[in-house]
Amino acid sequence: MNSKYLDLLAQKYDCEEKVVTEIINLEAILNLPKGTEHFVSDLHGEYQAFQHVLRNGSGNVKGKIEDLYKKVLTEKEIKEFATLVYYPEEKIKLIKNDFDNERELHQWYTVIIERMINLISYASSKYTRSKLRKALPDQFVYIVEELLYKTDEYTNKEPYYTKIVQQIISLGQADKLIIGLAYTTQQLVVDHLHVVGDIYDRGPEPDKIMDTLINYHSVDIQWGNHDVLWLGAFSGSKVCLANIIRICARYDNLDIIEDVYGINLRPLLNLAEKYYNDNPVFRPKVHSDKKVSEEEQLQITKIHQAIAMIQFKLESPIIKRRPDFKMSERLLLEKIDYDRNEITIHGETYPLENTCFATVNPEQPDQLLEEEEHVMDKLLFSVQHSEKLARHMNFLMKKGSLYLRYNGNLLIHGCIPLDEEGNMEKMVIENQTYAGRELLDTFEYYLRHAFAHPEETDDLAKDMVWYLWTGEYSSLFGKREMTTFERYFIKDKKTHKERKNPYYHLRENEEICSKILAEFDLNPDQGHIINGHTPVKEIDGENPIKANGKMIVIDGGFSKAYQSTTGIAGYTLLYNSFGMQLVAHQHFNSKEDVLINGTDVLSVKRLVDKELERKKVLETNVGEDILQELSILNSLMEYRYMK
Repeated sequence: MNSKYLDLLAQKYDCEEKVVTEIINLEAILNLPKGTEHFVSDLHGEYQAFQHVLRNGSGNVKGKIEDLYKKVLTEKEIKEFATLVYYPEEKIKLIKNDFDNERELHQWYTVIIERMINLISYASSKYTRSKLRKALPDQFVYIVEELLYKTDEYTNKEPYYTKIVQQIISLGQADKLIIGLAYTTQQLVVDHLHVVGDIYDRGPEPDKIMDTLINYHSVDIQWGNHDVLWLGAFSGSKVCLANIIRICARYDNLDIIEDVYGINLRPLLNLAEKYYNDNPVFRPKVHSDKKVSEEEQLQITKIHQAIAMIQFKLESPIIKRRPDFKMSERLLLEKIDYDRNEITIHGETYPLENTCFATVNPEQPDQLLEEEEHVMDKLLFSVQHSEKLARHMNFLMKKGSLYLRYNGNLLIHGCIPLDEEGNMEKMVIENQTYAGRELLDTFEYYLRHAFAHPEETDDLAKDMVWYLWTGEYSSLFGKREMTTFERYFIKDKKTHKERKNPYYHLRENEEICSKILAEFDLNPDQGHIINGHTPVKEIDGENPIKANGKMIVIDGGFSKAYQSTTGIAGYTLLYNSFGMQLVAHQHFNSKEDVLINGTDVLSVKRLVDKELERKKVLETNVGEDILQELSILNSLMEYRYMK
C-alpha cells in the first residue's frame, strides 16, 4: 500500500493502541446482526401517507412495542403508546388535555419515560453504544445513557435514578425528552431506507418528501421516470419541463411549480388565455379534498392545452435528429390532416376530437410561435434559478442512481428491457450497441453529464434524459410508446393502449429473474429483484411476490390516482437479519384519525424469504466497506508498529 497514504493515516491513528482499538471495534461490528432495511416506492407526492409509513417503520415500531408489552398492556394501551412514538408532539398535547391534576400527569410522565427507555434499549440491542449515542437527542444524551445502562443490584443507586426522572419532570423537560426518545426509536427500528423511484408528480407534496429525505439518517434513491423528468428539466431540457408542467396541470398541482418552487407561470397563463378556450379533456383532475373555483379550473384547462401543444412541438426535433431513438412514428403533428381534422397512425385513420391546434402551422407543425419560445425561455430560467429546486435536485442526484446492487439484491424502479425470448434488448447509441447492465450504465452516464452541463443545448445527453421518460428501450418507461396525444384527441381506446416491454410478463419466470441477477453480478440463488413503477392490482388477485420469491414488486399504489385499480394504498418491504417481509397498506385517511383512534394502515405481513442463518453485518455492503478499512488498518499496523 502507498506509504504516503499510510503516513497520512498514521496522523489519525498516532499510536499502536488506537489502531488496535479500531481493529477490535470493526471486527466486532462485523459479527452484529445486519440492520433493518426499509423499501418504499412510487410515493408520487403523497407526503402524509409516506410520513406515516416512515414513522411507524411499516409496522416495525408497533412490533417492537408488542414484543415488550403484549403481556403487560391492553391492545388499546399498545395503540396509544405506538401513536405516541409516531406523532409525539401532537399526541402529548391530546393526552395532557385528559389530566385533571398535575400529580396524575407526573405519574404518567414517569411511566412513559420508563417505557420509552425500555423500548430504546430493545430497539438498539443490535447496535454499538457509539451508534446509539449518535441517535439520541443531543440535549439528553448523558441522562438517557444513565437510564439505559443503569445497574442497581445492590440498591445503592435507586434514589439516584428516581431523582433523575423527577427532575426531568419538575424542570418541565419531560415533553422534550419523550419527543426526542420517540424520534430516536423511529431511527433505530430502520437502519437504512431505500426509495425505489417516483417521488414526484400526481400527489400534492413531493417537496415535503424531499425535505424529509434530506434530513433522514440513511437513505438511497433509485430514480423513477418522474424523478428523471424533473432532473431533466433542471438540467435544461425544455421538453422535460413542458412534460412536468403538463402533468402538474392535469393533476391540479401547479402550485408546486409556482408556490413551492417559485416559478412564475404568468407568462404561460397569458399565452394560454390568448389562444385557448375551455376543453373538457384538459380539465384538471381536482383532488376531492380541495376546492377549486370554476375560474381557476378554466385557467388550468387553458394552461394545460398551451403546454401540451408546446410539448408535442418540442418532441419532434429530437425525434428527427436522433434516428437511434427509432421514434419516427411519434411525429404525430405531421400525420394530421388539418383540413379534415383526422390523423393516420399505423396505417389507420381516426377522427380527432377536442383539438386545440390554434398555434400549429400545418405547413411546419413543430414550429414554436415566437411567444411560445419566449415563455419556455422564461420558465427554464426560473427553474434553473430556484434555490429550493436546486437543493432538491442536487440531493436527488447525489443519493440517486438508475439501479443499485445492495446486500445481494437488485433495486430498480422500472425494468431491464427484454425481448420476447428473455434476451437483453439492444440499443444503438452513437454507433455503439448496448444492452442489459451496460445500457443502464450508459443511460446514467448521459443523465449525469446533462446535469453537470446545463449550459449545453440540444445535446445528446439532454435528449437521452427525455428518452428515459418516453423511449422504447428506456429502463424507466418500459413500454413501446407513450400515447399521451392519442388519449387527448382520439376517442378510439385501442389507440390509447401502451404495450409493455416483455419484461413485465417474463418477470414471473424464475429463470429470467436469475438471468437478470447474474447480468448484474449478483448471486441468482440468493438475490432478489426489488421493483416499483407498475401498480400491483391486488384487487384482481395479482401477487406482488413473483418468480418463486425472486421478484418483489412494491408499487401497490401510494398515489390516490391508482388506488381504485389496485385496491390498496401501497406495498413496502422490510429486510432484517431474519429475512424479508412484504407489508400491504390500506388507505391512509389522516394523521388526525391515527391520533384520535389509534388507526394504523397496515395489513398482513407476508414472509418473502427467511434466512436459514441470521445475516450478519459481515455479509452486507457495509461489511464490505468495513473489511476494506480493516485491510488498510492491518497494513498500517505492519508498516508503522510491527517493524
